[in-house]
Amino acid sequence: MLKYAVKRILQLIPMLLILSVIVFSIVHLIPGDPVSNMLGPDVPSEMVEAEKERLGLNDPLPVQYINYMKGLFTGDMGTSIVTGKPVAEELAKRYPPTLILAVGGTVVAALIGVLFGIIAAVNHNKFVDNLLMVLSLTSVSTPSFFLALILMLVFCLQLKWLPSIGLKSPLHAILPVFTLGITAVGFITRTTRSAMLDVINQDYIRTSRSRGVPKRVITYVHAFRNALIPVTTAVGLRFGSLLAGATLVETVFSIPGVGRFLVDGVLKRDYPVVQGTILVLAVTFVVVNTVIDLLYAAVDPRIKYD
Repeated sequence: MLKYAVKRILQLIPMLLILSVIVFSIVHLIPGDPVSNMLGPDVPSEMVEAEKERLGLNDPLPVQYINYMKGLFTGDMGTSIVTGKPVAEELAKRYPPTLILAVGGTVVAALIGVLFGIIAAVNHNKFVDNLLMVLSLTSVSTPSFFLALILMLVFCLQLKWLPSIGLKSPLHAILPVFTLGITAVGFITRTTRSAMLDVINQDYIRTSRSRGVPKRVITYVHAFRNALIPVTTAVGLRFGSLLAGATLVETVFSIPGVGRFLVDGVLKRDYPVVQGTILVLAVTFVVVNTVIDLLYAAVDPRIKYD
């Protein structure tokens, strides 16, 4: 197990280096000039060129990449071209709200989705199964910003139970977390149902039934435990998608998170902001998937890492 963990961690190094090259190249292919956007259209071209020279934007791309990676290895993610503030400090302030939304949304989606998936599998091809499949399809098909507006209209404007803007307290987090969680319920529900149906039809489940083992024990101990591998993978994938896809929810609820920071950086062609934000999100996603791979052995003891 330890040998496999070390191997997986070492595999992250070339993966992240390749990712940094891709991100750096794509960012610099974005049309537009960040310096012109920052200074305005009426600034003389001499001043624009002088600012580019100061920022190192006139250097060849390989040189810019090497300089960027040198700073990255020392903890310097660059300075925002627009605000002049260090990107690392900005991300340190904006990352926790996004992480709260992603973790909260994943927990909500996992609890509801796994429960619905188990119920649907146990009641296969019955009314409850069909109803839950319709609800899961509705969940997957509903845009997060639309659901956020509906929830805000009902619980903030009509009932006045919850605040609608910011993330200053646990009450402020309820609606955005629930919004992200609901949009991810459908995927986890369908994955859990499919995995449970594969297990329920196995011979050892039929043997347990013939021996008179209680249905609850068969469902939640024998069947669900052996269906945890795809369910765990689905939950991990949803966490990564919620972490990177919380932009719309952050915008609707006016939460200063990483998603809004990234969108603002793209609109203003702020290269250091875009590069730093994408790399942080990518590293988080890769680390989470690595942790999930390591959890497989705990979830299913039959798995042996050689």
